[in-house]
Amino acid sequence: PLFQAMESEISAAFDSGDPEDILSRAFKLTVTREDICTLQPLGWLNDRIMNFYMGLLVERSKKEGYPAVYAFNTFFYSKLSSTSHKGVKKWTKGVDIFEHDVILVPIHLRIHWTLLVVDLREKTIKYFDSLGQKGDHICKTVLKYLEEESREKRNIELTASEWTLHSMGTEEIPQQNNGSDCGVFVCKFADFISRDKPIIFTPEHMPYFRRKMVWEIIHQQLL
Repeated sequence: PLFQAMESEISAAFDSGDPEDILSRAFKLTVTREDICTLQPLGWLNDRIMNFYMGLLVERSKKEGYPAVYAFNTFFYSKLSSTSHKGVKKWTKGVDIFEHDVILVPIHLRIHWTLLVVDLREKTIKYFDSLGQKGDHICKTVLKYLEEESREKRNIELTASEWTLHSMGTEEIPQQNNGSDCGVFVCKFADFISRDKPIIFTPEHMPYFRRKMVWEIIHQQLL
């Protein structure tokens, strides 16, 4: 019965009411029915859905037993890559990102979502792309950002040679089998990584993940 109730709630979010209806509000974001509808099969996830979901992951990471997670919003990387550290210096005002275990950087490349993950415990920067493209230059850009951020905020020099940068290969992470699931892949990569879990899902899980995310966003709670 619980599952049926959830299913009917998810269907109602897609089917009834005005596109402008607000279905969830948190993390200084409002999510409308129109936003939620990007989670329908083959929909392209928008910035609001991506940022809201990252907010849920950060919220969960405050509980005991989870790595401490910091997530940049989806506009961070494009700003960084076009302006350097100066342009995003204020984004971390009042925050020491180096006090976290994991930093998530969702990246929007014109028509494709990817994820960069900094693990401060292991000094690794990994790039996750469900279309298998390499992001070595993106890893380098973020390492440079971390060096400047550390110098500026903590007066500590990072030793670049101690860091491992790696673009995940197609044999290491699942790959999408259509042109629209990249956003869901990014959210689920981030979900598994932020629990220190191995990434074991497949493209076949995507329709289920999409529906689950609708419920989680509306209830502001990860299942």
